[in-house]
Parts: sequence; structure tokens; C-alpha cells
Amino acid sequence: MLEQVKEFEGNALALKIVDAFTEEDENLAQKFFNEKLERGFENLNLLIDISEWKITKTNFKAGLEDLKFVLKNLHKIGNIAIVGHSKIEKLLVPIDNWFYKKICKGKEERYFDISQMKVAIEFVTT
Repeated sequence: MLEQVKEFEGNALALKIVDAFTEEDENLAQKFFNEKLERGFENLNLLIDISEWKITKTNFKAGLEDLKFVLKNLHKIGNIAIVGHSKIEKLLVPIDNWFYKKICKGKEERYFDISQMKVAIEFVTT
């Protein structure tokens, strides 16, 4: 299930995945993303809370659609905050960030523990 964590006036979008990620969730994520762009923002900073996500319950087609959407819209994505609570996530995000910074100059992806939610929000809103 996908839910919006908090609404921001600026170019930040904060989403949370709880339990599974389905095709409906992917459609909702795209809707939130496009609605923000329609408000005139050139790019969006994203906060994705995956602390309650169970990757094994993710619909394969939804995951592929999400990947396609992200790649197609990469130039519209700013900084990314991944919020979680796993040592694996904490390890993987900096590796992903290395590639992200090479492709998208001046943009960054960071990992935040769930206990650092306020700092993660500051990262995407400033």
C-alpha cells in the first residue's frame, strides 16, 4: 500500500510503502508525481519511506513499471531520501547514489534511519 507521508508546498514529495507494492500503488505514485509537476515544478525531491515495506510482497509488474517511470523521468527528480531501518538498505543506497550522482549532476540520494525522519524531511525540503 502506498500513502503520502506529508504534503509540502514546495517541490518535495514524501511517500511511504506499507507492506506490499502493487500496480495500483504505482499508478498512485505516478499521479502524485505528475500532480506536483503540473503545479509548475521543474523537478521534485523525493522522500520514500520503506521502513514498513515487505519487498517479497511487491508485484513484479508494478516494480517494472516503477523502474520504467523513474528512468523516463530521471531528469525531473532532484534529491532522494530513502528512509528505512535495514543495514542492507543503509549499504545499498550509497552505492546507488554513486551512479545517481554520475548521471544526475548536482543531485544526491541519501539513506536515513526511520529515527531520522525529521532530518530526511529537511533534506528534501531545503
